[in-house]
Amino acid sequence: MGERKVLNKYYPPNFDPSKLLRVRRPKNKQLKVRMMLPMSIRCNTCGNYIYKGTKLNSRKEDVIGETYLGIQIFRFYFKCTKCSAEMAIKTDPQNSDYAVESGATRNFEPWRAEDEEVEKERRKRESEEMGDAMKSLENRTLDSKREMDILAALDEMKSMKSRHARVSVDSMLEALQRTAAEKEKKIEEEDEALIKSIFQPKEFVRRISDDVFNDDEDLTRLLSGNGETSNDGLKRRKVSEDALTKARVMAHFCPRPRNQKTKQKETHNTTKAQFTNRPSLAQINPKP
Repeated sequence: MGERKVLNKYYPPNFDPSKLLRVRRPKNKQLKVRMMLPMSIRCNTCGNYIYKGTKLNSRKEDVIGETYLGIQIFRFYFKCTKCSAEMAIKTDPQNSDYAVESGATRNFEPWRAEDEEVEKERRKRESEEMGDAMKSLENRTLDSKREMDILAALDEMKSMKSRHARVSVDSMLEALQRTAAEKEKKIEEEDEALIKSIFQPKEFVRRISDDVFNDDEDLTRLLSGNGETSNDGLKRRKVSEDALTKARVMAHFCPRPRNQKTKQKETHNTTKAQFTNRPSLAQINPKP
């Protein structure tokens, strides 16, 4: 499609540009241009906000009688996007900015206030140093000290960065894991110490099971022990007597089960006694 966009014009061979009539335009003729708003403004008529970067159709003209160091100043006319009220702005080459002339007010921009404050301080310093050499020397000393502080801070940042560069990610993770494990171990030890301090073990007498003393031999063996103190002997004697009493009671009410051989022997003896005590035939049927 590039061949259809013809931008050049045809000039015949006998074309003579000197025969063209020169069009005399007025010295301050307005030109229609398409522009983008360089700042955020608010319309004074309807109060509508028009933000920076809004595309508008405007008329441009030269400001007669106003220049800055030989730089021409231009004025732009455009209309509000809501009420179509006309507004005008012009260039400000001194501050590399634009200034609102009529029909609108510029929104507050904090960075512009900071720049203006810095510019004011610079001008004040220049005016002070103009006729006072000591003030100029003092200002230069302060500037050099400030630069030295900045260089020292920069060197410290570089050294810190180099130290961090020597530390690998794996070593950092290992250190973090080690620290976490030590912290958990310390917490567990503190919990155990707290539990031990709350639940202290108390002295108690252990109960002897009923199966410890099954017969008199165990009691005799316990009572015949050597090297006991008087108190220990009394305690053991009392415990043994209680155990013996319990054992006798259990033996009386719950006799021990007899083994299979004893049962068979008792059955044999009973059968033998029955056959022995059975009367004979002569005794049953006596002769006449």
